[in-house]
Amino acid sequence: MSRIPSVVLAVLLTTATLSVAAVGGVAGAAAPSQNASQTQSHSADAAAYQGTHVAFNTSSDAVTDYRVGGATLFDDVSVASQSDHDSRAGLGADAALSSVVNLSGLGLELGVETETRADLSLEGSSSGGISAHDSERGILTVAAGDDDRYVEADLASGVTAESDGDGRVAIDGGERDGAFVVVGDGEVAVNEDGNVVADLEGDSTLVFRSYGDGERDDEARAQEDLIADGEATAEVYAEVREDGERVADVATYGQDIAVEASADAEDRLEVTAERAADEGTIVIVGASDAVLETVGSAEDLAVTVDGDVATEASSYSELEGAIGEEPRYMVVQESDAAASADVLVAVDHFSEREIAVQNADDVEDADDGMSGFGPVVALAALALSAAARVRS
Repeated sequence: MSRIPSVVLAVLLTTATLSVAAVGGVAGAAAPSQNASQTQSHSADAAAYQGTHVAFNTSSDAVTDYRVGGATLFDDVSVASQSDHDSRAGLGADAALSSVVNLSGLGLELGVETETRADLSLEGSSSGGISAHDSERGILTVAAGDDDRYVEADLASGVTAESDGDGRVAIDGGERDGAFVVVGDGEVAVNEDGNVVADLEGDSTLVFRSYGDGERDDEARAQEDLIADGEATAEVYAEVREDGERVADVATYGQDIAVEASADAEDRLEVTAERAADEGTIVIVGASDAVLETVGSAEDLAVTVDGDVATEASSYSELEGAIGEEPRYMVVQESDAAASADVLVAVDHFSEREIAVQNADDVEDADDGMSGFGPVVALAALALSAAARVRS
């Protein structure tokens, strides 16, 4: 599969008046609002994050007790300079990745946290760090930044890991499973201690996605392939929490990606994708059960690009074929009875494109192809209500 370079996404929200921007920081991290009521700063020493789906603690040099949906998956996650660790451990240039154990992690600082994410910066790096996304998928990204890194995830009791082929490592935690992939140059493996270890060259990213028991099916693996191959460069997730609050998250995979959000539109989600190069990309939009309930079912969704209705793809190969040809989208559900769905949107080319995910009836009723978007868009647009712009 071809590698797809950077993309800029802009999302118009419907329920807030938030418009913020930031440049720099961690790959996979969207910059949160600077509103003091929504943002907290912490020291990495004895800091903790408690979200709706994701929770963890930190020490001065590791993320500890990483939990998704109440299940502890990792005792700790640490990041180290490859050259420093190889020198300390006496590893030669031909040493196997599986021999990398017991990292002495670089310092971490839990800088900014919101209701949808937490970002930790790496000591001595302007662009490397760890981002945790408070969504049902519990996405964790580790950006190497400007140096070659090792990453080690020490598994919690009862969690096992094994190579899953195609450069992936899968973990099995009983009630919660997951997979690691590398975006860019590097690899991930199981080390001699049975933990997960990754070799990341500069500007590469390690991505972890978790799943409920039995949810990691062929569709999930296909999305992992898209991410690892650089074809899916952003993943947006929107949900309605138990208290009725609409929140969202965006994970970006790779370099030179920016995400902007504002609250100027009613009942619609607009994604403005922009990049200097011409090649297209794929954006994954996760729609929760509450999102789908507003339009009835996944069959009621439609996608427009620059106001024109995109063609629905029936397979991943058709979706990937859209890049360089025509905009396409695909709706993925685990089963007909599944409560949530993923909408994968393939944009054929750039420099700037406007994408909308909406109710199909609203597309038919719209006079100009961009008005009257359905409620699902309003909820999906919340995907960036706490985050506006990402660049790594």
